[in-house]
Amino acid sequence: MKMVNLIVCIFVLSLSQVFAVDSIGVFSGRLVKINTSARLIRLKVDFSNIKYLNKGDKLEFWNEKDQKKSCRAFLMAKSNEYLLVRITDFSDCIKKIFLVAGGYVQIYSPDLVNNIKMGKELFKILEKKRLAVGGRLSRAKKELSRHIAKVEAVNDRYAILREKLESEWQEEITLLEEDRLNFFKQYSQLQLSLLEIERKTERYRIDDDNLKEDRWSLDSKLYFKK
Repeated sequence: MKMVNLIVCIFVLSLSQVFAVDSIGVFSGRLVKINTSARLIRLKVDFSNIKYLNKGDKLEFWNEKDQKKSCRAFLMAKSNEYLLVRITDFSDCIKKIFLVAGGYVQIYSPDLVNNIKMGKELFKILEKKRLAVGGRLSRAKKELSRHIAKVEAVNDRYAILREKLESEWQEEITLLEEDRLNFFKQYSQLQLSLLEIERKTERYRIDDDNLKEDRWSLDSKLYFKK
């Protein structure tokens, strides 16, 4: 009997040491439903690291007031707020812990500790990658800003040239329009002059013969002037 008590004490001490060292693996939950025949309990939990719990992970839970009496179990399924847990030895568990819907228990998972440790390592890797990519992004942003500045400088330079060319173009167009108007004026005047000359020419035309040929017959030999 003394040997049994010694073993229990050693187990409790070792378990408390684990909890002290790996407190990240401890969380609490409220009993929502108990299925005695299936050795299942449903727990409502609320902690951010629930994402590191996986199906099949080992669990131990106990009443908040008595850490020395605990039950072993493993995770069957989970959602964002609930855990479905199967108790390894249900008959032994109910002797140690008073299981009742609505009661709170504390839970420890060594697998949760290991999963979080791996998550921390992954987080460190991701953090290094984030810093590296962030640095590259910053450099790319600077290059992009420089490129935009260069494009704006080119646009400004060619905007000035474009304004100058447009001004010269407008001047050339204005000169050509003035030439067109002058030529059109000259053309109109010349056209009027020609019409006046043709009118006078027609008025003062002189015929070579005052007699007109009388075409009274179909036979041209019989034509005569009168």
